[in-house]
Amino acid sequence: MQIKRDFYLNKLISKKNNGLIKVVTGMRRCGKSYLLFNLFKQHLLDVGINEKHIIEIAFDAFENKKFRDPEVLFSYLNDKITSEGNYYILLDEVQLLNEFEAVLNSLIRRNNVDIYVTGSNARFLSKDVITEFRGRGDEVHMYPLSFAEFMSVYSGSKQDGWNEYMLYGGLPLVLNFAEPEQKITFLKSLFEETYISDIVGRHNIRNKAELEELLNILSSAIGSLTNPSKLSATFKSLKKKTISHATIKKYLDYLCDSFLIDSAMRYDIKGKKYIDTPLKYYFTDMGLRNARLNFRQLEETHTMENIIFNELKIRGFNVDVGVITQNVINNLGNGVRRQLEIDFVCNKGSRRYYIQSAYAMPTNEKMEQEQRALLLTGDFFKKIIITKDTPAPYYNDKGVLIMNIFDFLMNPNSLEN
Repeated sequence: MQIKRDFYLNKLISKKNNGLIKVVTGMRRCGKSYLLFNLFKQHLLDVGINEKHIIEIAFDAFENKKFRDPEVLFSYLNDKITSEGNYYILLDEVQLLNEFEAVLNSLIRRNNVDIYVTGSNARFLSKDVITEFRGRGDEVHMYPLSFAEFMSVYSGSKQDGWNEYMLYGGLPLVLNFAEPEQKITFLKSLFEETYISDIVGRHNIRNKAELEELLNILSSAIGSLTNPSKLSATFKSLKKKTISHATIKKYLDYLCDSFLIDSAMRYDIKGKKYIDTPLKYYFTDMGLRNARLNFRQLEETHTMENIIFNELKIRGFNVDVGVITQNVINNLGNGVRRQLEIDFVCNKGSRRYYIQSAYAMPTNEKMEQEQRALLLTGDFFKKIIITKDTPAPYYNDKGVLIMNIFDFLMNPNSLEN
């Protein structure tokens, strides 16, 4: 089964021969190697590139272990690049290559070499490494399958596909398994043996149990406002453990670094400034999140919010949590300030959208509740409520666009239309 990843493939094609090192990042098993060695390589062959001019090395393969030595790699490449014409070098898991920054900078200086690399963690794309690239790095960040990509190979109805996607997520390898038990076993094993082991080994974590407890807490509270102080208090009250704020902050950074989770900062819309803390955390893949909780805690409302967040990130938006402060009179007749929240403030260039995730709006009161914060922004950017129970998109009498989750996910231009 071949899954088209045209969104990412077209990004690579558009960057071809631009003189920069194309770096494909993303969580493990999201399809980076397949994109590079199958889809992009096939594109090169289709446009007439000689196969001898395509050099591919997966550094995590045992037979390629010798190439982690830059001297060996350079000798090999010099033997391969023997004639005129462009050569395309595809390198998988490049962080395993010793001195890879210097190696890549040297290779890109050749006029007839175009370089594409993948890596599974953000560490090798830190500010220091980008400095070492001297402005020659061009990142393409890859996510697990979007719902539209998932449905492109799913044979059932949209509702059945939604149920599967919510439960097992969008890692492409999950689609290789027919039975629920196989999917569950795969995801639980992948989380424990790959993601956790990778983080523990990379960062020399001594207390693996603490990291796992933190993952359990985050998994149980996706989309909830939190920070290291609150998480430390949760450990103390529920787990009877004392863990410092600094340690929790470090663990959160590790989880973001591995692309397991992502965060959204709070943004004061009228004050036009960020609020440092607390933040919201979302899982990059719902199947992995559910595996962390043994598939016990399945709330469609929170899951839908997480999936909307991921879709917005896939589309290249910067995503924040909107905050609006309103002055109101309480029951005692006193003036008080209250904060209203907009689930997502999405920015890309000059475009901005305000989005609320509302599983259902069965009453006018619910509609008023969901749109209250949207109507207080004081600007003319599009305001949208995404629901599960709206048959077709429409604008209500306040100018708010009400959209079904399937219309949003299946149409990449749904926000612009």
